[in-house]
Amino acid sequence: MRTPTGGAGHGAAAAAERLAAGERLMSIGTVLGQLRDEFPEVTISKIRFLEAEGLVEPRRTPSGYRKFSAADVERLAQVLRMQRDHYLPLKVIREHLDAVARGEQVQLPAQGPQREPSAGPWEGAAWEAPGERRTAARVGRAELLAAARVSEEELADWESYGLLTRDSDGGYDAEAVTVARLVADLGRFGLEPRHLRAMKAAAEREAGLIEQVVAPLRRHRNPQTRAHAEATAKELATLSVRLHAALVQTVLGVRLS
Repeated sequence: MRTPTGGAGHGAAAAAERLAAGERLMSIGTVLGQLRDEFPEVTISKIRFLEAEGLVEPRRTPSGYRKFSAADVERLAQVLRMQRDHYLPLKVIREHLDAVARGEQVQLPAQGPQREPSAGPWEGAAWEAPGERRTAARVGRAELLAAARVSEEELADWESYGLLTRDSDGGYDAEAVTVARLVADLGRFGLEPRHLRAMKAAAEREAGLIEQVVAPLRRHRNPQTRAHAEATAKELATLSVRLHAALVQTVLGVRLS
């Protein structure tokens, strides 16, 4: 778990003062009910995730239950607004709120699309940080071959195993460049496309889970909620990748020890 920063404004002394003053603290269920009027997509898991990322630091009862102050609820609302309205990564949101808590006069940072830090025929593709949406971008077959530095035969082999898929226009998603490069890199260690089918199947299962979570948001009447579905999907994908990497490292550590 990330160690919460001091800017969260929940130091031990401040907490003691608020408790001494008889401040009313709320359970996570009560907080969820207050936030859902403005953020119908928020869940208890989301609140716990924001706590783990250092965005809020609720107090704990002796038995371990979370207790939130009114200031905690307002901070959570600020985080959710910046995610929904500006598609800002959590790191940027945390730094902004911590600066405000220190009394600094700061403006809400602008968040624009980021490009992949490399040159090539796919240069026009817009890449996003976690929490952003990405503009649609496609690459042609010749561009993909040049970017990944592979042959027609290799690309055809990868397609036969479902590692890369062309759309109806014969092009590829911009992410195909990254996939092709990684498949080529793994091939240098003797891993063939047939060995990678399990990875593709696992990715499809993870994508299915994410789609189940964001599907209600995409069907929501509120256009801001529908737009937030893409940011939520991106955040879930990032967490899924991190979990997958951690699990692989854990299993390897056990087997190689």
